[in-house]
Amino acid sequence: MTSSPPPNDALQLVEIVQDDDNDPALVLARRDNLEIDLSGFPIDSSQNLDLVPVFHPRRLVSNPDHDLRVGQTFRDVSTCRRALRDAAIACNFEIQTVKSDKTRFTAKCASHGCPWRVHAAKLPGQSTFSIRTISATHTCDGITHPGHHQASVQWIASSVEQWLRENPHCKPKEILEEVHRVHGIRLSYKQAWRGKERVLALVHGSFEEEYKLLPKYCEEIKRTNPGSIASVYGHDDDRRFRRLFIAYHASIYGFVNGCRPVIGLDRVVLKNRYLGTLFLASGFDGEGALFPLAFGVVHEETDENWIWFLTELRMLLELNTVNMLRLTILSNMRKGVAEGVNINFPSAFHGLCMRHLTESFQKEFKNNMLVGLLWEAAQALTVADFDAKMMEINALSPQAAYWLNGVQYQLWATAHFKGSRFGLMMANLIELPIWIVEASSLPIIQMMECIRRQLMIWFSERREMSDQWSDLLVPSAFNHVSDPHQCAQEYQIMEANEAGLEVYSTHKGITNTVDIRNRCCSCYGWQVYGLPCSHAVTALISCGQNVYKFAENYFTVTSYRTAYSKTIHPIPDKSLWNVKDQLELVINPPRSVMPLLKPRKKRAQSHDGAPLKRVVHCSRCKQTGHFKSTCSAPV
Repeated sequence: MTSSPPPNDALQLVEIVQDDDNDPALVLARRDNLEIDLSGFPIDSSQNLDLVPVFHPRRLVSNPDHDLRVGQTFRDVSTCRRALRDAAIACNFEIQTVKSDKTRFTAKCASHGCPWRVHAAKLPGQSTFSIRTISATHTCDGITHPGHHQASVQWIASSVEQWLRENPHCKPKEILEEVHRVHGIRLSYKQAWRGKERVLALVHGSFEEEYKLLPKYCEEIKRTNPGSIASVYGHDDDRRFRRLFIAYHASIYGFVNGCRPVIGLDRVVLKNRYLGTLFLASGFDGEGALFPLAFGVVHEETDENWIWFLTELRMLLELNTVNMLRLTILSNMRKGVAEGVNINFPSAFHGLCMRHLTESFQKEFKNNMLVGLLWEAAQALTVADFDAKMMEINALSPQAAYWLNGVQYQLWATAHFKGSRFGLMMANLIELPIWIVEASSLPIIQMMECIRRQLMIWFSERREMSDQWSDLLVPSAFNHVSDPHQCAQEYQIMEANEAGLEVYSTHKGITNTVDIRNRCCSCYGWQVYGLPCSHAVTALISCGQNVYKFAENYFTVTSYRTAYSKTIHPIPDKSLWNVKDQLELVINPPRSVMPLLKPRKKRAQSHDGAPLKRVVHCSRCKQTGHFKSTCSAPV
């Protein structure tokens, strides 16, 4: 006979499970833990049931590795406490401390009514602790909740230390899963996060200690890499960290003497305990690869900090060049960046990074065809070609064309840009965030050391690679010139005079004018990329000139080798730093720490729209507006 279900107020829905025949069975549990199987009742799958996972109580077990016996000794009271804690976790029971001081430690089972009790005391004249008595045995069934009171942050750290050393970039959620898999314990996200922080502090050093070592670290950079710039700044009142600027001499020399005069500005949000932002100024070598020039770490990304970073960058270049280069700077064009460029590089050409423009455009218009047209318009060499692409965008989406009209063309369109971008459309490349994001969660010195090691690898690998090149130009530039060289037969020289050469395309029926003396072509390809276009190649061949010698100097193998000719030297371990000369500058960590929980988006609002205020009550006089500690009512 089938039992009728009890009243709804006496039931708690646990979960929907599958029986042996894969038929759904609704399992209900009374509040007195009596289970009723309602497998014969129909289940309406359309109902929105708030299901919670089933908790299976962890039964009391014996574990030979964690046996407690009378006479067992421990080095000190801390070791004794840890042994009892580990035994409680391994055997699925919880302990409650009765007494703990320098000479004795007494604990009992936390389950109500269980007589189990252990007592340990210090041996006379020694620091050793010994278990004196273990009273009775457990009468409880084990753990009846998903967590464990002895699963402290320190226990979590010691439990996952080896696993975390092998997987340093794992997330707290993965730590939660690992602890539950091994020990069957469910922890909070906050516990897992703190446990990870404790292990990382043990492996890499504490965040706080790293900030205090920053002045000495900067001195070590300048000592081991002469000519480098390394400066740290703190607030005047409490000396808390504010800014850090680092540029290695090898990078400075390579950029000034071997890279294109283009600087990309970008930033990476740090994910360590104290947050912050990493500023990056990067150049581009002859192959178009990223060439990191300078780094800045700030407590927060503000317009003031961007202006400071660009001021440091200008001072860096002024110290290492006779005449300031006519730079092209690519950035996200935020207010502080634009103002900093105007103040420190008034003659530079400032362009908008296409990555930032594309992200904003795609967020507004989720259409891949429009994005493709946007890039075609941005890379168009002539104003006529640009206008044609904009007409296609307008035909497809007038709103998108109107949106783009709100962004000045001279900031992002190649045809309207006044400076030389050499075909570079973005301030960074895909390769940059991959290894910097991995280091963004480390303490500040460890992060900068990770960056330095990556630069050492880049410089070494690219030096070795360039030693194998035998052409005048780097491979990408050589191919750029060689391809139109092979297609030169498609063109005819129509007219030659002192002003230039007219090159006619038999395939397209278009005539272009090439001025060899000024290295320009009416198609603008030579001017934009710094390499002869197909029309220029035809004209140069007709004049008996070496085509490869008419490329900009930045694309030669000689310039490439010069860019990576200097070496970034390693920095010794902090234990070997010279600490005899104590620096007067002391840097303390910033005030803010990483939030552990997601903040509320909005404050609670009252009916009139004003924020609600919390009403406090006094437990002494029962009135509102104050607490017991400030109550002035007569007794």
